Amino acid sequence: MKKLFLILISISLFSCREQDRLSLISVNGMENSSELGFILEHEHILVDFSGADGYDPTRWDHDSVQMKVLPYLKEMVSLGGGTLIDATPQFLGRDVSLLKRLSDKSGLNIITNTGLYGAVDRKYLPAYVYDSSPQDLADRWIDEFENGIDDTGIKPGFIKISVNPGELGNVESKLVEAACITHKATGLTIASHTGPAVAAFEELAILKKYGIAPSAFIWIHAQNEEDWSKCLEAANSGAWIAFDGLNDKNVSEYIERINFMKENGVLKKLLISHDAGWYDPDKPGGGDFRSYNTVFEKLLPSLKGEGYSDSEIEQILQKKPVEAFAVGVRLENME
Repeated sequence: MKKLFLILISISLFSCREQDRLSLISVNGMENSSELGFILEHEHILVDFSGADGYDPTRWDHDSVQMKVLPYLKEMVSLGGGTLIDATPQFLGRDVSLLKRLSDKSGLNIITNTGLYGAVDRKYLPAYVYDSSPQDLADRWIDEFENGIDDTGIKPGFIKISVNPGELGNVESKLVEAACITHKATGLTIASHTGPAVAAFEELAILKKYGIAPSAFIWIHAQNEEDWSKCLEAANSGAWIAFDGLNDKNVSEYIERINFMKENGVLKKLLISHDAGWYDPDKPGGGDFRSYNTVFEKLLPSLKGEGYSDSEIEQILQKKPVEAFAVGVRLENME
């Protein structure tokens, strides 16, 4: 019955493409697309770099984090932001109770994730990963979707994984397979910290093996691929291309990349964000915090100066992120 329900959702959401029928899952539950505003698709609120061994979420205090972070979230709302997608996975600082508290205090929709982070030589992977099958890992992630994370009742809105640069190793492939199994059971989008194209296309090949459409996959940090034609190839296959390292110093470079995507007819597959924040519990007062403002204060005026219409800007920062993160199983034979 559950599979039938998800398939019906898939047919409704991803063949009709009616924007007002798409819903995302925030820390406060299902959110209708009309209530999401401009969306930053890859940001961080808190990151703990200590690693999975001995990971201890009591290392940070919610009151201290709120004091540091809340003004930045309120500022994002004042600039026109409506939704922040927090890309911090388990064992790297994911704290869903904190995210809900900050969402409630700021009025910002915040979306969290399930999954595991395999990059940085697997520093953030718990020991159980190595003896687990893809199905074993997927069962954990599916349980978070069905029953909530820990004992909070808060559900993930997407699957976050990451892989090391270059060809996929056995462990990275296992994470991708687990994400595929989870997608087919939940309809959650797979967002993978990837970087250069070699791993991205290997990930897409695994999706194909599972019969999953490329539109279920977000190539995170695609801006790190020097051969821009690879981004076109992936976008033309249906995958989402995320340029999510925007900052005050590289706006002109991002304009160039956005223009390239537009000129080649794949603006509709583009996502933009900062990869900014974040509170670091190892640093006094949480360390330096980079705001989420560059999109609103510098990129948008630059896009308008380049002749981008309001509808094109809305497409980049609202309509396409909604489509990318909407819940629904996406199979190859449905597209």
